[in-house]
Amino acid sequence: MLVRHTPVRPPFAAAPADPRPPSAEPRPVERTVHGDTRRDPYAWLRAEDWRAVMRDPAALAGDIRAYLEAENAYAKAILADRAELRTRLVAELRGRIKEDDSSVPAPDGPFAYAMKHREGGEHPLLVRTARDGGSEETLLDGDALAEGKTYFRLAASAHAPNHALVAYAVDETGGEAFTLRIRDVTTGADLDDVVPDTSGRVVWSADSQFVFYVRLDEEHRPARVYRHRIGTPAADDALVYAETDPGFFVSVSRTQSGRFILVDVHDHETSEAHLIPADAPETAPRLVAPRKTAEQYSVDHGGGDADDRLFILTNADGAEDFKVATAPVEAPDRAGWVDLVPHEAGRLMLSITALAGHLVRLERRDGLPHIVVRRLADGAEHEIRFDEEAYSLAVIDGYEAETTTLRFSYSSMTTPARVYDYDMESRERVLRKEQEVPSGHDPSLYVTRRLHAVAPDGEEVPVSLLHRRDTPLDGSAPMLLYGYGSYGISVPAAFLTNALSLVDRGFVYAIAHVRGGKDKGFRWYREGRREGKENTFTDFVAVAEHLVEAGYTTPGRIVAQGGSAGGMLMGAVATMRPDLFAGVVAEVPFVDVLNTMLDPTLPLTPPEWPEWGNPIEDVEAYRRIKRYAPYERVGAQSYPPLLVLAGLTDPRVTYWEPAKWVARIRAERTDDAVLLLRTNMEAGHGGAAGRFGRLEEIALIQSFALGVTGVA
Repeated sequence: MLVRHTPVRPPFAAAPADPRPPSAEPRPVERTVHGDTRRDPYAWLRAEDWRAVMRDPAALAGDIRAYLEAENAYAKAILADRAELRTRLVAELRGRIKEDDSSVPAPDGPFAYAMKHREGGEHPLLVRTARDGGSEETLLDGDALAEGKTYFRLAASAHAPNHALVAYAVDETGGEAFTLRIRDVTTGADLDDVVPDTSGRVVWSADSQFVFYVRLDEEHRPARVYRHRIGTPAADDALVYAETDPGFFVSVSRTQSGRFILVDVHDHETSEAHLIPADAPETAPRLVAPRKTAEQYSVDHGGGDADDRLFILTNADGAEDFKVATAPVEAPDRAGWVDLVPHEAGRLMLSITALAGHLVRLERRDGLPHIVVRRLADGAEHEIRFDEEAYSLAVIDGYEAETTTLRFSYSSMTTPARVYDYDMESRERVLRKEQEVPSGHDPSLYVTRRLHAVAPDGEEVPVSLLHRRDTPLDGSAPMLLYGYGSYGISVPAAFLTNALSLVDRGFVYAIAHVRGGKDKGFRWYREGRREGKENTFTDFVAVAEHLVEAGYTTPGRIVAQGGSAGGMLMGAVATMRPDLFAGVVAEVPFVDVLNTMLDPTLPLTPPEWPEWGNPIEDVEAYRRIKRYAPYERVGAQSYPPLLVLAGLTDPRVTYWEPAKWVARIRAERTDDAVLLLRTNMEAGHGGAAGRFGRLEEIALIQSFALGVTGVA
């Protein structure tokens, strides 16, 4: 039943006189770029030894720590009367999680592998079962590995082809510098092999004697690929590939066939790939095609003996929404590329999976995902059909290529996630798993809609909505409006159990699919980056205004939420239209855009220039970023209530960005709306790593949203 609440004056509308909010001391630093002199009063909040802090939070300077802890204490005091509500919310959120959950086992030769959680466990377990029967084996126990640690994340694991060893990587600070270890499956003991400061991904050679990994450089960038021989010191590892351009990141993976190890080199608009035969791991990597500015391609290999080709997903030759080409394994350069699936404007190809007899494409058309299966023998294609108005799809890659079975997941904002095995020849689908909601979920009580708002330039911005069927749509409902809008990342209209705690209290939950994502093709991304970045912000405002006009909510009843680059969106709209929002939640917000993009020593800065522009070399990029960067825009104006979350060891959005932003707003604003900064002093970009620890942070956000809208 929908719980009705009489609206009251939001308790967070103004900050009380006691406790008093912290005040950071201004220590202005002047910098002149392109003839423009700016004063940064809070530059001192950036630790000089920030690299050390990412690896050891105890290294943080005392004055910076004192300020962050004062902000944490202030937030705790302001939110003290929300403690009981947060406890109830955590119980609700946890009640929707199947605690002893498991993924659908993925077959690989004699075994099937899965990730699972035990009841009450925070971290996953890697398990396997023999396909011909037998009891389940636990290969890695995340809870045991995390014991006694303030932060722990099991980033990745990969079993060897001989099934006797498992490589795994862990992060124990939140700084995303992963330590790689090798475990003997028979004994359950780790070998002496320990490799620090990796990116977390690992790939085995076919003979199970080597692993390939990427090591972080001095600037915390994934820049070098190494080959490690099992049983030897990490100091003896062979350098396989070194990237000299700081604007490019490096990753390692394998083709679906397992025949090749892939070294991928990329920034946000340009890429190249190198191949290493998995059965000849000491062979030098072979370049597929040299990088070409603004041209992207990715490579897969399906392994069929009768069809030994590389499959290449690329935007070459003006294929903005991408096409699929093929090339001979022995001659993979562009000169040998032959189109297999031509470019079609408005049909964005997101990914391909090459199997021995089929090629699977995940596409997006009209803002919705589609799975298309192509039989390689004759080119016949068919699409897997779905009925709902808005939904989310994902192809789940397995270990094997010699198969006619495709595994995928499906959900919508009302339908819990389902995992299907689909026979690509018979076209029959078998439900292998449906997400359980232990506390109960009746989809018929909810409505999901797909709407479109008109942006200032006439573009139609998709909006996904979820609300209870009995929620009045007369403008009285509070709303949580989520947005991201960067890097081409599209927010799926997926089932979100966590949203139900707000929706069941009368909220409308909405996702604004703003430009900067790829919801409507690559053009949608192109028009929301660099010169078009401000479209992201005006799209979000247009969505909020449309939902008001359509009767879903009213100004001052909307809570906006976004994180990371979406946190920059939050900073922008809080400055542009504070009147629209009852509150704004900015998680690890990228708000000091100009200073960060002017600093090439930071981990993500050079690779980010294609996304935002390079303000060091380009005066127009400098002026543009300065015009919209939230930190630069702080001034004498009012702001809605703000909840700002940060992570001390975050290498993506460094902690000082939100800290500086909050300090500046406190000093320059003209209102007394509540402003809270909470820094997780023992975590990074993703917050708490455990699945239940994260619920505390979600409950904090939701209690803030309920408070500023006067619902509870």
